[in-house]
Amino acid sequence: MAMQVRYDILVQGNSLALADGFLGLSSVVLLHTQAGPVLFDTGHHATKRRLLTGLARHGLKSEDVAAVILSHLHFDHANNLELFPHAQVYVSAAECAYARDPHPDDLYVPGHLLGQLEAMETHLLEAEGEIVPGVRWLASPGHTPGLIALVLDDTPQGRVVLASDAIKTAKEALERCCDLAFDPAARGSASIARLLDLAPDRLVPGHFPEMRRTAEGWTWDAAEVPLLIR
Repeated sequence: MAMQVRYDILVQGNSLALADGFLGLSSVVLLHTQAGPVLFDTGHHATKRRLLTGLARHGLKSEDVAAVILSHLHFDHANNLELFPHAQVYVSAAECAYARDPHPDDLYVPGHLLGQLEAMETHLLEAEGEIVPGVRWLASPGHTPGLIALVLDDTPQGRVVLASDAIKTAKEALERCCDLAFDPAARGSASIARLLDLAPDRLVPGHFPEMRRTAEGWTWDAAEVPLLIR
């Protein structure tokens, strides 16, 4: 019998913004699977220490991570990939194709990532399905054409969708409308609807605290983000 997949949010996403940019951190999720520890996204340089500290809380070092699954190739989701040189890496073929020629308004694809992926043991995902036992991926285009989400059908918390930037915030989930899209086919709102129609018990957005489904609708705990001004 396959073991249940457990998950822990190592870095909680938020959507803090500047007038002409953003400070937001993306969610980084550790999956405890039959195949070993798996990371969904790696965050960016500002969260490197938080990521390593989060792994250490679970008795893990970066070299213990068996696989990294990248939702897409924006810097805030993939910049710490260099911490895991020996991990299996999974990313969609569509996203790699997009990263070679991104939307002219998309300023978030770092030029070094494709070279990093070529130097690593990278698996390009094409047909939806399981990546490791208990973890399946769904194409969720909209924010970028090759973005993917994960579905954990059997966890202690029920069915969990790790949406990354397919559903960045509660606003997108509640309005079922994508508000930052670089996909020319404009599929973001359809992807949101598809993920929510899976009837997940929990939803982990890309830039918002984990959301829980109740009889009255979605709820979540308030998030505190301490800022130090020096």
